[in-house]
Amino acid sequence: MVVQTQSADETRALGSALAAAARPGDRLALIGPLGAGKTQLAKGFAVGLGITDTVNSPSFTLMAEYRGRLPLFHQDLYRLSGASEAFDGGLLDERQDQGVTLTEWGDRLDGGLGVGRLDVRFELLPDDARRIELASADLDRYAPYLEIAAGWEARARGAG
Repeated sequence: MVVQTQSADETRALGSALAAAARPGDRLALIGPLGAGKTQLAKGFAVGLGITDTVNSPSFTLMAEYRGRLPLFHQDLYRLSGASEAFDGGLLDERQDQGVTLTEWGDRLDGGLGVGRLDVRFELLPDDARRIELASADLDRYAPYLEIAAGWEARARGAG
């Protein structure tokens, strides 16, 4: 599923909409270059979970935890060189089975997130637009996210 956002506000709105599908144990790998919108989507996702805390990229702490409808574990692996650092640092543990884990730079885990995840790939486009592709090998689990994204994209195109 591919959607396009035209601004940071739209990227946050998409994240908020996607949070409606969130279930305990969900893992989303946010993948894309610096400035592509990964943190903006995470901010919106947090709002969609009812989190009122300010959500920022946890680049230096590696993981931040927030309480909402479900616990949100927001990770940023930008500074890590590979999966072994994430595992050694305790970034993946059983607590995450009770909430949703959003992992910025999730591709740095070299498959450490497993196939049971939703990949959210960001591409920068001209004029602050973003192309965002959602895909998963586990369609049984992540189909609701794809359905929400499809509905969001249809509404966005209809409004424009």
